[in-house]
Amino acid sequence: MEAKFADVPDALWRLIEPLIPPERAKPRGGRPVVPSWVVMAGILYRLKTGCQWKALPNDFGSGSTCHLRFQKWVELGVFAAIHRELVGYYHGRRGAALKWSSLDSASVKAPKGGTSQGQTRRTARKGASNGTS
Repeated sequence: MEAKFADVPDALWRLIEPLIPPERAKPRGGRPVVPSWVVMAGILYRLKTGCQWKALPNDFGSGSTCHLRFQKWVELGVFAAIHRELVGYYHGRRGAALKWSSLDSASVKAPKGGTSQGQTRRTARKGASNGTS
């Protein structure tokens, strides 16, 4: 495993640690709780490499633990809070007022794609706000 993918830098961890809810101890025993910084390193590793949760190296605990904690943190809004904190931090350091953002993508022709062009299924309810207005 490459060292650049294996750790959460201390400066970053100091900013985001207060935003992560503490894990409760298990009253009936069981496996020891994996520290949050180890789980966050596993989540970042997965995002950087694109590997499957079950393929995470053992350095991050089990892939299932990282995935469950990731789902829990998403549900609790932890990543949205981290995003706000880091944008504010960056604004304070660089003076960039990020009031909007953009996303870039690429389209690639499917080598065995079909010839028919059916209707695309809606993913949002009618009347959803347009991201470009």
